Amino acid sequence: MNHFFKCLLVLFFMNSSVAQNGVQFEEIPYKEAIAKAKATHKPLFYMIYATWCPHCEKMRHEVFTDDKIGDYFNSTFINVMIDGEKGEGPELRKKFGLKAFPGLLFIDGNETLLYSLTGEFKADDLLAEAKNALIPEKQLPYLKDAFYADPTNADKCLAYLITLRKGSDRKALSPAAHVYLATQTEEKLPSAINWRIIANAVTDVDSREFRYVLKHQDQFAAVASPLRVQRKIENIVTEMLDPFVANMDSIGYKSQRIKVKSIQLRKVDSLVFSYDMMLAERTGDWKNYKKATIDGVEKYVWTNQKILKEIANVYLQHLADPESLTDAIKWTKHALELMDSYDGNIILAKLYLKANDRKQAAIYARKAKELTKNLGWNSQEADALFKELNIN
Repeated sequence: MNHFFKCLLVLFFMNSSVAQNGVQFEEIPYKEAIAKAKATHKPLFYMIYATWCPHCEKMRHEVFTDDKIGDYFNSTFINVMIDGEKGEGPELRKKFGLKAFPGLLFIDGNETLLYSLTGEFKADDLLAEAKNALIPEKQLPYLKDAFYADPTNADKCLAYLITLRKGSDRKALSPAAHVYLATQTEEKLPSAINWRIIANAVTDVDSREFRYVLKHQDQFAAVASPLRVQRKIENIVTEMLDPFVANMDSIGYKSQRIKVKSIQLRKVDSLVFSYDMMLAERTGDWKNYKKATIDGVEKYVWTNQKILKEIANVYLQHLADPESLTDAIKWTKHALELMDSYDGNIILAKLYLKANDRKQAAIYARKAKELTKNLGWNSQEADALFKELNIN
């Protein structure tokens, strides 16, 4: 009887193993994974995720459970999944230049990165990319060597950059791009392929190539489009300033801001204004928030009632001096001139109340209340103001 039950258990576990769908990931240390790749002559596939990343979760539960993905990856790779923020994760991200989640790395037994991807992929697209990762002529080492052996060749440069871009940020592309662009005279820069190289890989506003783009936007617009040239200018500003705001690094931001302001374009100045406000708000630097808004509100957002109300609400929450309240009242009134709104009237009533002008506060509280009646909205905030102002 015992022997019979043992056989049943063995059959049960065998069937359970066969029934498992999708990619069978191993949880083994990196050095052990490399050793296994060498021993089996299979490349490694690493899925590097973050617990907070919704794209990672979607791929784990919808893509890597797909039968065709499982069949191909299980037979072709040593598959490892790792939290990019714990254990060996941060070290591996640094080693292979991974800047975003999910990170999908194809590595050989000699620890050479063959192919790299970031972001969410559907099953068919991931399968196609995984097959590309095994074709030597499409792998990063081959493309890199082919380009550096012939650095004047625009096609080889672009082929390398496009593949590198799949798993790296623009800064990683910049060195190779500048090697190629250094072989081009300024007169040759405005070509369709040179534009693609500049658009994909130039990240420094002080570079010869970007300065040339700024001075000759019409020439580049002719080989790309005015919109693409404008987007490139905006993207380079965003990529320079965004990391410092995200990390609340005021010192680093200040040095980058000086470079960006040297571009001297209204659209760029408007972006800098937005980042100035964002950084000041995140760091609680209300003195600089006030300075940025006083300098920029009427220049850059005077026709945007939504942003005007948002700025006024920040003043309401964090600034109390009479001058600041006067400015916030002025901006909110203008927002209401652009478009009457319940929240605008509430903000204005509260600003007047904070400025100890109860008469004006009551006027705008009543306007807010009237809007709730006309639109059938919840009047809780207006009711609270009525109570505070002793309005019947």
